[in-house]
Amino acid sequence: MPRRGNRASRGIARLILSLLGWRIRGALPNLPRMVLIGAPHTSNWDFVVAMATAYALGVRVSWVGKIELFRPPLGMLFRWLGGVPVDRSASSGFVEQMVAEFRRRRQFVLALAPEGTRRAVTTWRTGFYYIAAGAGVPIVLVTFDSGRRLLHLGPALTPSGDITADMARIRSLYAGILGSGPEPGT
Repeated sequence: MPRRGNRASRGIARLILSLLGWRIRGALPNLPRMVLIGAPHTSNWDFVVAMATAYALGVRVSWVGKIELFRPPLGMLFRWLGGVPVDRSASSGFVEQMVAEFRRRRQFVLALAPEGTRRAVTTWRTGFYYIAAGAGVPIVLVTFDSGRRLLHLGPALTPSGDITADMARIRSLYAGILGSGPEPGT
């Protein structure tokens, strides 16, 4: 698993989570490459909680942002924090860009929000599924249960190729989880 930080940064991150009232349950699989999906994503604070969790666990987690975010002056900071720029005008699509990123790296943990937005949605985007399938890596579910201030890690699922069945299983594992927005669950 790609590592990041040291004992001091892990301690500071745990303190931040504690001050925010968040607890971590479960564990990430000890694998060099995986796709993490975090839901429900209903607040800008989800990013803070996710980054603090990654540092508390000492795991280097990458996330995606539009290429414009990675220009000076903040571009270097975003890359250092694990940001991966995505060129939405490129001839290859998002899924292809991320599968190529997995092929370039021996260790890569990519975190995505399956809703693709912070507002309530009835359907999730499926890019995370196709990225994991194309890269041959598992999908690890991460829940942001704002009602209980609990971030739960796991389980890990391997895409079977039957997206309908796999998505139904994934969605069922998120049932009843409360985001911090006005809409309950996903």
